[in-house]
Amino acid sequence: MLTRYLPFIGAMALVVVSSNYLVQFPIKIAIGPLNLADLLTWGAFTYPMAFLVSDLTNRRFGVHGARIVVMSGFILAVALSIILATPRIAIASGAAFFVAQMLDVSIFDRLRSMKWWQTPLISSILASIVDTALFFSMAFSASFAVLGPTDEFAIAGSALFGVLPIEAPRWISWALGDLVVKFAVALAMLLPYGILQRKMARPVS
Repeated sequence: MLTRYLPFIGAMALVVVSSNYLVQFPIKIAIGPLNLADLLTWGAFTYPMAFLVSDLTNRRFGVHGARIVVMSGFILAVALSIILATPRIAIASGAAFFVAQMLDVSIFDRLRSMKWWQTPLISSILASIVDTALFFSMAFSASFAVLGPTDEFAIAGSALFGVLPIEAPRWISWALGDLVVKFAVALAMLLPYGILQRKMARPVS
């Protein structure tokens, strides 16, 4: 009966593969003294949608169905990401995706009885923190050099956020900026979540 999950699996794979490709490109826009290339990559705007997909799946099919979608999306995403991104990005993305999405599924299931907007918001925020910490450290930190070469632009020392007088690897600024965007997108996704979850009532088992 995997066919009923196919739209969710396809959506999950599309979101993650797009994000893995776009995370390689900083946003080269300057706003006054702030250069967004020191703060964000384009992948920050697409990846949080993965939590929307898993939460909608969880709401409709329950925790078991959500885990099937996460596992299937994980396999497809990693396979395609190896083609579109570097092996290190693919490994980091796969590990962070799997841990964070499984955490999101478990938290969502435990908080299922809360108000409709609290459950996806809390689960997405907590999972986003774990996802960001795992992905950016594994993808860019020198500590994980065993996974392969990284972008020197990412590990070069720079002012935090490009403006604060604290020197740190650029990937730390990216990680913090990414986390802020994930929180903002999690809030924004509540509207489509609220609309879609009403149209996808969980079937009687």
